[in-house]
Amino acid sequence: MVIKINSRYTNRGKKRQQISQQNRIQNNKRRKKRPITIFLWGMGLIFLTISTWFGYQILRGYLLKPKAILVLGGHEEREIFAAKFAQTYPDLPIWVSGGSPVDYAHKIFAKQGINSDRLNLDYHAVDTLTNFTSLIDEMKAAGIDNVYLITSENHLNRAEIIGLIVFGSQGITMHPISVPSEGDPESLSKCLRDSIRAVIWVFTGETGTELKEDQL
Repeated sequence: MVIKINSRYTNRGKKRQQISQQNRIQNNKRRKKRPITIFLWGMGLIFLTISTWFGYQILRGYLLKPKAILVLGGHEEREIFAAKFAQTYPDLPIWVSGGSPVDYAHKIFAKQGINSDRLNLDYHAVDTLTNFTSLIDEMKAAGIDNVYLITSENHLNRAEIIGLIVFGSQGITMHPISVPSEGDPESLSKCLRDSIRAVIWVFTGETGTELKEDQL
């Protein structure tokens, strides 16, 4: 006895198998894309959070009234500029981090009529990051929550990023002031490297000196 199979039903079965196979393939693709999508959303959220925090710190720095002048040492021109700038704000104390030797620094400011009682000279810093980290405790003890930050124009980007991270983590904001200087702004890689070091300091208290290549 011969059983004949209707080809119509056979074709339907094949179509169901093809559809089922296609659905499995699509589901597998969706599963593979899901971790990537989650990762991208996560990175986007992190970027948005960081951008918002940086924006808040910058805005807060301009809204609050500075309580001190902070000069980053390394170039005499910064101290000369700061001495002239300080004439406009006679009530603000002046902090110089890693600047000229004591006697010479006093001469620079005295030449502009700045009383030595206003000067706070600190020599613990060995680079831009420690310009900030070495002063945290003293500034907080003095009740300083906003400063005029004075440094060279080509150094300002790196200094401001580090300051936003280090000072910002301690509730201190900045109003950056640039000193005219020659040369191009510092490289993005240098800014990124010291930004990473600043984040390391925030979470561990270590300055990541193994990542450092350049001094002030």
